[in-house]
Amino acid sequence: MKDFLPISMDDMKKRGWQQADFVYVIGDAYVDHSSFGPAIISRVLESRGFKVAIIAQPDWRDPESIAVFGRPRLGFLVSAGNMDSMVNHYTVNKKPRSTDSYSPGGKAGCRPNYPTIVYSNLIRQRFKDCPVIIGGIEASLRRLAHYDYWSDKLKRSILLDSGADLLLYGMGELSIVEVAEALDSGLDIADITFVSGTVYKTRDPKNVYEGIYLPPFEELQKDKLKYAESFYTQYRNAGYATAKPLIEQYGENRYLVQNPPQRPLTELEMDDVYELPYMNTYHPIYEKEGGIPAIAEIRFSLTSNRGCFGACSFCALTFHQGRIVQVRSHASLLKEAEAMTKDPAFKGYIHDVGGPTADFRRPSCDKQTEKGVCTHRQCLFPAPCPNMKADHSDYISLLRKLRKLPGVKKVFIRSGIRFDYVLADKKGDAFIEELCRYHISGQLRVAPEHVSDRVLQLMGKPMNGVYQEFLRRFDQTNRRLGMDQYAVPYLISSHPGSTLQDAVALAESVRDMGYMPEQVQDFYPTPSTISTVMYYTGVDPRTMKKVYVPADPREKAMQRALIQYRKPENYDLVKEALLKAGRGDLIGYDRSHCLIAPVRPRTEGEQSRTGEKPAAGRKKAPKAATGRKEGRAAATHPKSRQGGKRN
Repeated sequence: MKDFLPISMDDMKKRGWQQADFVYVIGDAYVDHSSFGPAIISRVLESRGFKVAIIAQPDWRDPESIAVFGRPRLGFLVSAGNMDSMVNHYTVNKKPRSTDSYSPGGKAGCRPNYPTIVYSNLIRQRFKDCPVIIGGIEASLRRLAHYDYWSDKLKRSILLDSGADLLLYGMGELSIVEVAEALDSGLDIADITFVSGTVYKTRDPKNVYEGIYLPPFEELQKDKLKYAESFYTQYRNAGYATAKPLIEQYGENRYLVQNPPQRPLTELEMDDVYELPYMNTYHPIYEKEGGIPAIAEIRFSLTSNRGCFGACSFCALTFHQGRIVQVRSHASLLKEAEAMTKDPAFKGYIHDVGGPTADFRRPSCDKQTEKGVCTHRQCLFPAPCPNMKADHSDYISLLRKLRKLPGVKKVFIRSGIRFDYVLADKKGDAFIEELCRYHISGQLRVAPEHVSDRVLQLMGKPMNGVYQEFLRRFDQTNRRLGMDQYAVPYLISSHPGSTLQDAVALAESVRDMGYMPEQVQDFYPTPSTISTVMYYTGVDPRTMKKVYVPADPREKAMQRALIQYRKPENYDLVKEALLKAGRGDLIGYDRSHCLIAPVRPRTEGEQSRTGEKPAAGRKKAPKAATGRKEGRAAATHPKSRQGGKRN
């Protein structure tokens, strides 16, 4: 009979265990669902016969909180959870967030900053000689020297600061089993230096075969350009078939060795991972606190793939999941969907079928599986590679099968499609029609990111004309089908390379779309992305050319305000930005051209206090574009827009 893994000694005794093999300490609440990394790792270990107990969100002020199960037989596993803790805790303005979707009732403050480090140090205090293995996205993206936005400095590898013995990076199913079996065979943790997808410490790296020496950490601290070069060496060594070990020195005789990444999972292995006996919800102890909010969107969603060859500069997927797309079989996905339909809470709607990019259902080309990804070129950027095979037929077939399942009313696609990949498919119009007919409801969220080709080039995104062509076909299809549906783009402000003039051009594009975007993301420098390296170093690590970085808080506020220029509370910032950019022509009463009027309108709060009605001629922005005219304006205007992993 399925059940949650033990979270207390009573749970362990009910299972008849005297001791756990592994105790897994995590920064999220305990959710046993395949969208949560700790759930996958713990169930994979369980499937290999290992006993895993869970300590979720321990009290970091009390070393005894990680001693609930005593000393595990083989070691502790530590993960911050599904997000980097600092992104989880703080906005881009470094202000504390008021909620945490991965904690009971959405309550903030249930974990410390950098929990991977804090929890590991707690374990070291209480169990000095017990092996500690760290993993998850926080450890994965901080595995070597990295820029930390919140402290505004270059930090050492998290493996050193945590005091852990071994770090697993990427999607760790294969690595954790290999490490667990090595420990079980009696190997000392210090001797487990041979597992792909791991980082280990050593005093003598001379025996590392074909190792590439990165600049020592002390040099990286002194010279930002050396850090940019070092990062790009790491970036080009992210393919499992071509990567070499990387060696990073700290001090006189301490070294970190990053082994090459693990190989991608086969389709059968992917099926096995996602068909493990998950409970598919949060532990019942959280019910009295309102549950775990993060489960709401993914409870009735299907993960059909992982990995992404999109190469967006601001996305860390290349460093974590890798560029080779791995997929589940139709049979496995249909089996999971059928189980969903039997859930009393299921209302007939599958919320998503996808992954990092929904419409990727195969590696980008045939040689990738055997020879790995190219080290000096991308699959889609700056233009689709001639070797790429863009094909949506398998995805269309899968969606059709899901739609036919009894009890399924609608199958949505919400994880984002890559519109340049759609256009690269010779039969892409067939996918657009399928999308419009069955898989959206009024709005399609896409992520062109910006309108400036120069900024898009730095973002690793297709040029604006590509997005405009997709919009033209999307709008044409909807008109032919007699459907009132629109593309709703994500935008990003203040990305490296974006000047105030670029931000004004973006605002003009918003004007011509006919509505104000609800979602705007100010660029957030997260660990281990090309964009973050640009932000920190002022150069593009791919070319080493200088990049303008809008780091001043005032300018960042102006760039963001320009995208939502219709908000009365943004008026002063927008006016300041327009005057500073030399675009006073956009201040006036010509609504077809100007962004703001010469006089600041009253905010809704000011109007309510005086009993006034909203100013005439200034409409409140609708939630989405409505009316065919506005939709066509957005589709044909020669400008466009952002994302975060959105495609």
